[in-house]
Amino acid sequence: MEYKVNKPYPKIKVEEKNITYAKLLLNDYAGIISEETAINQYIYQSFNTFIDNQLLSKSLSEIAKTEMIHLSLLGKTIRMLGVTPKFKYIDKCNNNLICWNSSFIDYSTNIKEFLKNNILIEEKTINNYKNDLKIIKDKYIRKMIYRIIEDEKKHIECFNELLNIEKNLEINNL
Repeated sequence: MEYKVNKPYPKIKVEEKNITYAKLLLNDYAGIISEETAINQYIYQSFNTFIDNQLLSKSLSEIAKTEMIHLSLLGKTIRMLGVTPKFKYIDKCNNNLICWNSSFIDYSTNIKEFLKNNILIEEKTINNYKNDLKIIKDKYIRKMIYRIIEDEKKHIECFNELLNIEKNLEINNL
């Protein structure tokens, strides 16, 4: 199983500093639905599945590694845009910086439940990036976002495949 698209990431560049773009990317970096949340959620899930299902555990760990690449790309881009990246996001209601926290993680240990939720989270992540693309006009950042979206779509494929494997195991154990 492949956990990311077999294609290089674009060079990290920006056309110019842009605080608006940086603030927008902070939500993808460390918001409720973000790379930081995905990393921690998938690592947590990998620990909890290691004993019973090593394929699932390995898959979750590998997907988390890909999310770490995305986090790094975003962090470096945010810095180039003129903001020091922190594990905080912009609250859209009052424009305050809010710290990322572990309550954003889904702590379900039911495999089918959390795989379905992971798919929903990846879909929401893609939608967030697509919304960013409506605002961000910087050609370098747009290339990076499009490349990240490709991986997120790959993660949905992986989670669907893992869900099918889980269903087959359940049927075979009847």
